[in-house]
Amino acid sequence: MTLVTVTTKFLPYSPDMSARSVAVVVTEEIEVPSWGLYELSIPCTVFGAAQADLADPWYDLRLCGEGAAARNTAAIGLAVRTPYGLDDLADADTVIVPSVPDPCVEEDRPLPPDLISALRSAYDAGARMVSLCTGAFALAEAGILDGRRATAHWMHTAQLAERYPKVHVDDSVLYVDDGDVLTSAGLTAGLDLCLHLVRRDHGAHVANQLARRMVVPAHRAGGQAQFIDLSVPGTDDEGLGPVLDWARANLDRPLTVEDLAERAAMSPRTFYRRLQAATGTTPLQWLLNQRLARAQNLLEATDLPIEKIGELTGLGMANNLRHHFLRHVGVSPSAYRRAFPRRVA
Repeated sequence: MTLVTVTTKFLPYSPDMSARSVAVVVTEEIEVPSWGLYELSIPCTVFGAAQADLADPWYDLRLCGEGAAARNTAAIGLAVRTPYGLDDLADADTVIVPSVPDPCVEEDRPLPPDLISALRSAYDAGARMVSLCTGAFALAEAGILDGRRATAHWMHTAQLAERYPKVHVDDSVLYVDDGDVLTSAGLTAGLDLCLHLVRRDHGAHVANQLARRMVVPAHRAGGQAQFIDLSVPGTDDEGLGPVLDWARANLDRPLTVEDLAERAAMSPRTFYRRLQAATGTTPLQWLLNQRLARAQNLLEATDLPIEKIGELTGLGMANNLRHHFLRHVGVSPSAYRRAFPRRVA
């Protein structure tokens, strides 16, 4: 399998320090998804491009793997050479795992034992451990995340929590800094965390200037909660489908569990039990998620005032909409609208 791990040599900054070494570990796989290459490119760009006017020395980028041969990513037509081996992780002060192959997440395919052993050895030697996106699965497999708060891409946090119950998974944040162990959400959240590492290593001014050169915000408001699809998947329960469709079409009404149960010709207790079994959430939480999802859609697709959106979604006054947005989405409705502007045809 092709799996990429970045290791960063971290030393307290001083003008005469030697360059921090950054190593990238690649193990063989038939195909690498394009987003895996994107997550690999983030630490390579942040730590591999010299920024001598910001901090000199910068970082020294290295590739590490199971051998020196080029690893071909057949689906995309690229090859990566790895002149360093997994043994070179032993001397790293920071180890970054950008991602793991999809089969290791979706199909529970085992991760390379040599990689897990190398990660554990680096951690036991005192390395600062970092994962981007699904790289958290590798740290979790090595036992590094046990008892710690961690995150990953929101599409995979449920799997991470189920597979590794000792990990305190938080799907609402862009990244988690737990001191010597840091984890990020998926894709561009990896850039947020890498800039955070530069901020820790070199200070805020250097990180801010680097962010300007990369044409990205030095710090993004909110967490990844604003990107999560709050709508609950459909259910195969034929007795629930029609009433849930009706509820989605009438979110502007003050719906109650009793209203929905009556429309489904069930007792409130039976409706509660069947909806929770079918969707994994309570009726009230299901309704709130639907209202928030509808509000997100209206904020993205219309120029309606916040007050009107609160009315159409059943969330009431603008202050109530703002309260729920801040609590469950992580940003205000206005900030969300700025982040997802309406496209004009």
